[in-house]
Amino acid sequence: MATTPAAFVQRALGRHAEQTGLLVASATAPGSFAASLGPRSVRDQAFVTGAVTALTYATTVATQDALAALAAASPQGRPERSAEAIRRRLLAADLVAVPLGLAVGRALPVRDDEALLRSLARQAAWRAGVTGLGSLLLAGAEGGARSLDRRLGAGGRIAALPLSVPTGVLFAAALEWRRRRGLPDGDQPGRPRREAAESLVAGLGVTGGLTVLALGEERLASLTASVLASRLPTSRAAGRLAGHALVLAGVGAGASVLWTRAMRRVESGASTVDAALVDLHNHAWLLDTVSGSPDSGVSWELLGREGRRHVVTAVHPRPLEDRPPGVPDMSIPTVTGRPAVADPVEVYVSLDAAATARDRVELALAEMDRTKAWERSLLVLVSPTGSGYVNYCAAAAVQYLTGGDVAMVTLQYSKRPSPLSLGKIAEAREQNRLLWSRIDERLQELPPERRPRVVLFGESLGAHVSQDVFLHWGTLGLRALGIDRALWVGTPYSSGWMQEVTGGDRPDTDRDVVAVVNDYGQLEALPPERRQRLRYVLLSHDNDGVTKFGADLLVRSPRWLREPRPAVEEVPPYSPRGVPAAMRWRPVMTFFQLVVDMKNAQTPGAYVASRHDYRPELARFVNEVYGLGADDDLVHRVEAALEQREQAREGIFV
Repeated sequence: MATTPAAFVQRALGRHAEQTGLLVASATAPGSFAASLGPRSVRDQAFVTGAVTALTYATTVATQDALAALAAASPQGRPERSAEAIRRRLLAADLVAVPLGLAVGRALPVRDDEALLRSLARQAAWRAGVTGLGSLLLAGAEGGARSLDRRLGAGGRIAALPLSVPTGVLFAAALEWRRRRGLPDGDQPGRPRREAAESLVAGLGVTGGLTVLALGEERLASLTASVLASRLPTSRAAGRLAGHALVLAGVGAGASVLWTRAMRRVESGASTVDAALVDLHNHAWLLDTVSGSPDSGVSWELLGREGRRHVVTAVHPRPLEDRPPGVPDMSIPTVTGRPAVADPVEVYVSLDAAATARDRVELALAEMDRTKAWERSLLVLVSPTGSGYVNYCAAAAVQYLTGGDVAMVTLQYSKRPSPLSLGKIAEAREQNRLLWSRIDERLQELPPERRPRVVLFGESLGAHVSQDVFLHWGTLGLRALGIDRALWVGTPYSSGWMQEVTGGDRPDTDRDVVAVVNDYGQLEALPPERRQRLRYVLLSHDNDGVTKFGADLLVRSPRWLREPRPAVEEVPPYSPRGVPAAMRWRPVMTFFQLVVDMKNAQTPGAYVASRHDYRPELARFVNEVYGLGADDDLVHRVEAALEQREQAREGIFV
């Protein structure tokens, strides 16, 4: 019995789109348990599985609605009068979508420097192909069920069975079996049964909840379509697409409001300080050569939490008699066995210290004048993480190894954790560029024999911000600004400068002076002439999600997952090397897996060089990269002192 086109589009096509979404989402869910850079907890796995399946469901339904809109329109632009004709057109659209998706994927292979439009076009074609395949599988399964029902005389009971989820799971099992055939034995160790079962249950629970939300979005879109169709000259199929857009736009607006409020709370929390540091500005523990001291132009009150922590942990040139309780004597002569050369300088200008970037730069230069930073032999320009944190081990290491003959200059650009400070990159880049240019200008006024060597240090988002100053200038930009050496740790994958200098050949880049290494052992293994030429080193652990995560994971495969790679290698005491051979890029899924890997990489833990923790390696890298020339005995003594300092610091800063 034929129905009207409007009723068919509203019910039959809508139901088919929903069932296709469930099939494709069910086929995707098992893959979310695949290994990535690190282990995932039950909660983490639930998040990945739920987010992947819900988003897959929503995008598949929207794509199937688009195909249905094409099927519902006749070549003359008039709506079809026959539901059967629409079914045939939908089948044809699905049949075309599958090879078209494959063809576009082959015609638009992934490039590291490709435009976003190219990535989106390839991804849209792939999504259309997957949706078309899912629709055809569903149609085949339903056709088979109807045929079996007729043969067995089941009276419609078999044909009425829900087939989308079982069909999707069976298809996923076939794909997984085929994938595992190509993997070496033991490449992907399984989880303990109990943990796997808990993760599966949690993932299914979150998936169910998110699917309910997705179904709610579908109903709202359908309601919007009905309203639009009754008031505007449009088809219901086109109305559903407009409904999806309106509903998602409303959700986005609400999320924006919530995000703004959350960021205000985060920033207000960054202004609170540790109880142990509230009244320390008058204590002898605070050096005169650091910001926040009594004569400083940056007041102690405006330094903020990270600023206070940074300046109060400066290495002392002489033992202190009146030390805070529980703090051992970790002065330069006590640790190194040698007298200090000078008092270390730490200039730290917080975000609250001045209203504009120009004012903060002027304040930093005034602090350098006050502390006589120009008289130190080494000038370290530091780009902190999003919260304003400066790695205590890196700062202390360079102060010990130089005997205090060093000045460190830091400008804060955000008070949020790095993942929440991505919108601050442009402002931070311009602030750094202004400061570093002014510093270079001042240095040119000094006689060559009195100029300190200038080096850079940046960690996490701070590394990205630091490198961004030289975007599109390669290594030539660093030389032009007088940067002698640079050490960047945990550089985010999204750093454009890093992608430029480690990618194809560029006329502005000397590839021999740049190296990306997982550990110090890899640096030592470089040929002597290459190692001697090194000036700019990126220390990036292979299992650090921060160095691998990027928004482009949603639409294209990254280079580190396309290139051939050996199996993961354990090399104590260094961070594990390599990326699991079984790990491959999957649209949407890899993005959420890396979200979890990035989160877990930054979780505080033991003093171990792994994931986003680089503390135990920094003394060796600082000595090597900055060319400080300390002998092995001194480096070992500093390494032991840094670990002891970290234990004491963690007891104070809770």
